[in-house]
Amino acid sequence: MALSALDLFSVGIGPSSSHTVGPMRAAKRFTDGLVRDGQLNAVARVRAELFGSLGATGFGHGSDKAVVLGLQGQDPETVDTDTADAQVRDAIAARKLALAGEHPVPFDWDADVILHRRKALPAHPNGMTFFAYDDAGDLLRERTYYSVGGGFVVDEDAAGADRIVEDATVLPYPFTTGAQLLAHCRAEGLSIAQVMLANELTWRSETDLRSQLLHIWAVMQECVENGCTRTEERLPGGLKVRRRAPELRRKLRQIEVAAATSGSPQSDPLWAMEWVNLYALAVNEENASGGRIVTAPTNGAAGIIPAVLHFYTRFVPGADDDGVVEFLLTAAAVGILFKENASISGAEVGCQGEVGSACSMAAGALCAVLGGTPEQVENAAEVGIEHNLGLTCDPVGGLVQIPCIERNAIASVKAINAARLCLQGDGEHKVSLDQAIKTMRETGKDMKIKYKETSRGGLAVNVIEC
Repeated sequence: MALSALDLFSVGIGPSSSHTVGPMRAAKRFTDGLVRDGQLNAVARVRAELFGSLGATGFGHGSDKAVVLGLQGQDPETVDTDTADAQVRDAIAARKLALAGEHPVPFDWDADVILHRRKALPAHPNGMTFFAYDDAGDLLRERTYYSVGGGFVVDEDAAGADRIVEDATVLPYPFTTGAQLLAHCRAEGLSIAQVMLANELTWRSETDLRSQLLHIWAVMQECVENGCTRTEERLPGGLKVRRRAPELRRKLRQIEVAAATSGSPQSDPLWAMEWVNLYALAVNEENASGGRIVTAPTNGAAGIIPAVLHFYTRFVPGADDDGVVEFLLTAAAVGILFKENASISGAEVGCQGEVGSACSMAAGALCAVLGGTPEQVENAAEVGIEHNLGLTCDPVGGLVQIPCIERNAIASVKAINAARLCLQGDGEHKVSLDQAIKTMRETGKDMKIKYKETSRGGLAVNVIEC
């Protein structure tokens, strides 16, 4: 099985890759199948049922709205985030869906989109089933899909042990473990990013790859800017969480202007960390608002890699686009190890699979662009996940806000520290990245269901929602 960096990083919509992006893609895949098989015009009604974590927190994550958008032919990468909610409201008010964007059918919001709060499907906590009926009420099509983290969607046939659609592409440097990855680096004298680049060239040209990765970086930058310029005082949802990014950037800029005016250099030794916090908060507030997001590798952890990459481009002398590409390729290599050997789904292994994976990816990537050897990079990635082991997913009110937004900021700083710590060593360390990833998966299996994106444990039950 082969995975690309562009599988790990994709443009989508907030607030959740598993609960928003995945369901939208699944719904669109269902209607695309109707179109492909010539069944679309025979459809008189559709119904969607969401199970497990999707059912438990789907309303807070916008899963119900995502399904409606997907059934109407919208794609997470291109849907207009500013009008998405209005599109759903219009469908509800008109009591009509335009399936695949072209075929109108009656629509009853309460009867046709059902969230089962305490029922689950067997293969994964994020399961959903779609049904299409003809005029006589006979079933035309039924399909079950699973949203397995990071916006990845598989159907029943691919919902086995690895939960990933097989890709039989033959890679020059195949790897499924950190040990195999390092072995390629040592044998060929390559960096981790160079190994990834060689593999990526089996799918696309280097020019195309570079263009797409820099587009990912541009979307990350736009996301930060959007998060810093929103005028709404509060985030959507019943928690009424106050936005912090716009005011924080204003304060930081004022301090910089004052320092420049006085001729006094900025003396705070942790000044860069103020900006890292800002970058992470901005991304995750934008995510909570249903804005345009890069899954990195998920939406709930979408602020960490952009925040650390912004740190690199703003505060590291000599940072350039080549470094950005190296950063993203290295991060993707680490992310592939998590996807292959554990999970990036909070509903499956808790937040250690989301924030923990992103912290590990960012730590390894930063270590690489700061000049780290492959062994130091692997060490940094291991530190990034080791100190997130056991992290639960307990969103208050089912919203990707508390503790998710601050958690991204803390993990971003942790990733930077992990990279710097490991640059001071020689790459030799006791616990391997493979062992840490294995431990993360085993810990996720042992974790009680209530701590895995159900909002039935932890902060979700100890914090009053409104």
